[in-house]
Amino acid sequence: MKQTDTSVRYLHKNILMTFLLTLSISASAKITSMSDAVNKAGKQRMITQRLLKDYALIGMNNTYGNPKEDLKEMVALFDTTLEELTLYVKDADAQKSLEQVKRLWGPLKERLQATPSREEVVTLQKEIETLLQATDESTRRIAKASHSQSADIVNISGRQRMLSQRMASLYMLKVWEVNDTETDTKLAQAMKEYESAQTKLLQSDLNTPETKALLQDAAKSYRFFQVMGNSNSKKYIPSLINRSANKILKAMHEATLLYASK
Repeated sequence: MKQTDTSVRYLHKNILMTFLLTLSISASAKITSMSDAVNKAGKQRMITQRLLKDYALIGMNNTYGNPKEDLKEMVALFDTTLEELTLYVKDADAQKSLEQVKRLWGPLKERLQATPSREEVVTLQKEIETLLQATDESTRRIAKASHSQSADIVNISGRQRMLSQRMASLYMLKVWEVNDTETDTKLAQAMKEYESAQTKLLQSDLNTPETKALLQDAAKSYRFFQVMGNSNSKKYIPSLINRSANKILKAMHEATLLYASK
């Protein structure tokens, strides 16, 4: 009985953590500055990878973190944020890049609402890769237009949120045994990019005790990915990786907001 009670409490704790994380990441308010616009544009990159992760989890019938509900919330958040950016950003180049995001998002949004299929996920992933590139470009253009001292560091920090979910989504494709020979290469590249960016962030003059603590929190959770990346084992642990990715996402989201407030 005690073991059962402990398991239930552990499950409830993780459900609560996921709920609070989603609430924090999803909280939407009108854009008030260009630094805020860079932050929100960067968040779009993260959402693309989280959508792929949710899709794979649903396809595998893995219910940890309630991926069905999360996918719906992320689709709605992408819609809302894209509308906010379109209304706020006035720079011509940035506006042009946001129009490209809109064109790609429409058909992809419909595909995401269909029942997940391992046969369809390879095509879906390619479309998400294209959308990721478009959202990355729009973030860079908005950052350039902002002329803000903190824009570059906000861009780098915000991109770490995306990489946390990218690493997790690629891991889920391995678990799902999706036939993509490039998955391991993409995962290794994502990890390399993440580590390089964290080094830059740790060296930033904009760091405070709060941001340094958040970077340390992210480093602790990242160790699970390092172990996973260096292992040849076929014993997969999707729930642990998902939880670790979300911890990194939470820490880097809070750090990005702090950098954006400079």
